[in-house]
Amino acid sequence: MLILGRINNMENIYYPRQATLKNIKEETPTIKTYRFKLDKKLKFKAGQFMQLTVPGIGEAPFTPSSAPGDVGEMEITIMKTGKVTDKLHDEVKVGDTIALRGPFGKGYPMDKFDGKEVLVVGGGVGLAPLRALIYALFDKIEKIKKIHICYGAKSPADQCFKDEYKEWESRKKVSVNLTIDKPHPDWKGRVGLVTCLLEKDYLKKMNADIANSYVVSCGPEVMLKFVTFKLLDVGFKPEQIYLSMNRRMSCGVGKCARCNIGPYYLCKDGPDMCYADIKDYPNVFG
Repeated sequence: MLILGRINNMENIYYPRQATLKNIKEETPTIKTYRFKLDKKLKFKAGQFMQLTVPGIGEAPFTPSSAPGDVGEMEITIMKTGKVTDKLHDEVKVGDTIALRGPFGKGYPMDKFDGKEVLVVGGGVGLAPLRALIYALFDKIEKIKKIHICYGAKSPADQCFKDEYKEWESRKKVSVNLTIDKPHPDWKGRVGLVTCLLEKDYLKKMNADIANSYVVSCGPEVMLKFVTFKLLDVGFKPEQIYLSMNRRMSCGVGKCARCNIGPYYLCKDGPDMCYADIKDYPNVFG
């Protein structure tokens, strides 16, 4: 049995806590949402991440996709991409116990969004961390001018949380804007990479106020690169752009020095970084 350690009456960040798998939902052929019941309540902020351990296999970082707060259950949406995720997808069953460390990182700068429009730009499984942000924004919608959710996937079958889009868009001040990479017989919406939703004409169609907005983006690193360049091209400033960069994080507390961008460690200074802070370092996009 896993035991939560303590140092000077504080929880030991290196000791995991138990979580029991309560439900598995298939989002796409390669992405599943896992709902865990925690051994005790855990408080986390949107954008913070957890280190998830499959006993006997290994540990990997994942950002919760469920609503933040002081919670007894947590959802984590995971794409099948490697040793830990293969084990989760292929062998872990409802009722099994895994381990979690965290939360780590600073989370999204929620106070900065007061009185502003927020563009939430996701690609593929990158919508998972942004889902926690979306629900955090819903909780303070009276302080937010508008929320523009912009999401791109390879095809309709590759869209995460597709059964939630109508409910999101039914809320006041919220728009949902979707695109897929290539034409598909089952799709009648916009076609093109997610950057097509950031063209000036489309932003005008959304009635987006560039000067009074923040953008938060999460997705593959190459997507973040071109989303950033497109945002700058249409008039956003580096200070308005936040990128969720979850690469090479291992220890979670800035000790292994694997996840740096310049002097910053993504695991403790991020993983949601303001582009203005990191733009001049050569390893921003890998």
